[in-house]
Amino acid sequence: MTAAPATVVVVRDADVLAELAAARLLSRLVEAQALRGTAHLVLTGGGVGIATLEAVRRSPARSAVDWRRVEVWWGDERFVPADDPERNERQAREALLDHLDVDPARVHPMGARGGPDGDDADAAAARYVEELTAAAPADDDVPPFDVLLLGLGGEGHTASIFPESPAAHDERLAFGVHGCPKPPPTRISLGFRALCAAREVWLIAAGEGKAGAVALALSGAGRVQIPAAGATGTAATLWLLDEAAAAQLPRELRRR
Repeated sequence: MTAAPATVVVVRDADVLAELAAARLLSRLVEAQALRGTAHLVLTGGGVGIATLEAVRRSPARSAVDWRRVEVWWGDERFVPADDPERNERQAREALLDHLDVDPARVHPMGARGGPDGDDADAAAARYVEELTAAAPADDDVPPFDVLLLGLGGEGHTASIFPESPAAHDERLAFGVHGCPKPPPTRISLGFRALCAAREVWLIAAGEGKAGAVALALSGAGRVQIPAAGATGTAATLWLLDEAAAAQLPRELRRR
């Protein structure tokens, strides 16, 4: 699939960033439902990712979306028990999903430690691949993600793909990730083949600690060195940044 060139949008601070991302997200979901009936959304965790979901919850425009016709997926997950407060799923439910009339059958969390696959993150990832494939069109093995949200770490990781790690080379749709350099060490992640199948990939970052990774990703770094650089959409690749995260970008890349 051909990657869309990156568009960079810079706003004042993290609070404005979350509001901007929420407004754009609601608009895209409405458009997707108008065109195709159902919208597919991939969620992320992290501070600004969850703040975006909280902003969606607060928005009066959230009622424009038929949430019963939104398929909800995750880009990665910490492989911890289902009730662990560090779970991306739990945080997303508390921030947004528990406040919406979603169809439980259309919410697709990744496996948790102690679930059907016990302590086997690889088996849980394989189960997620089966779920992805089951929801995909007949001629594909990935659902038609409309918007895929991602954050990035200060060293350039995105989803749970860390720089110079085996995951950066893995071509499976999803897999267990072991020995992560930040806790928890075991996770599940979509791979680049699934991430880059999305129509739109949005990388959302705030804070000066992300500035170096953002600059490297947007200056031509490869996905092994800076995994965030390898996450691209087929129709749009959007970098939503606050001033601090964009501080090391050349002025010509910044769009307000």
